[in-house]
Amino acid sequence: MSSIFTKIINGEIPCYEIASTDKFLAFLDVFPLVHGHVLVIPKKEIDYIFDIDDTDLAEMILFAKKVSKAIKKSVVCKRIGVAVIGLEVPHAHIHLVPMNTVNDINFTMPKLKPTQEELKMMAEKIRANF
Repeated sequence: MSSIFTKIINGEIPCYEIASTDKFLAFLDVFPLVHGHVLVIPKKEIDYIFDIDDTDLAEMILFAKKVSKAIKKSVVCKRIGVAVIGLEVPHAHIHLVPMNTVNDINFTMPKLKPTQEELKMMAEKIRANF
């Protein structure tokens, strides 16, 4: 069964895309910890991040680095936090979270519920800085 991320990759479910290559996709988390929270995923469905081929994993990290620089230019924050949890969706993914305090990347905190317009504006802002 395809993960929700595979459905996004296949265009079955819309997303607020930030950037894409032939191997990776970055898009806004629609239930973010903070505004500007982005997910980076491989387009190939792989459940566990450490099952990704070494070369592809290195490329994924470098892609995430480029995305994080665009987020940093777009959102007022001290730095971009990185988290790989991998329990909520069976498709490897990296969370890029703008942080001003350690609590900004606390996954036990309630998630935000931004409007579609807020998500659209944030995606446009980050894309413009990519």
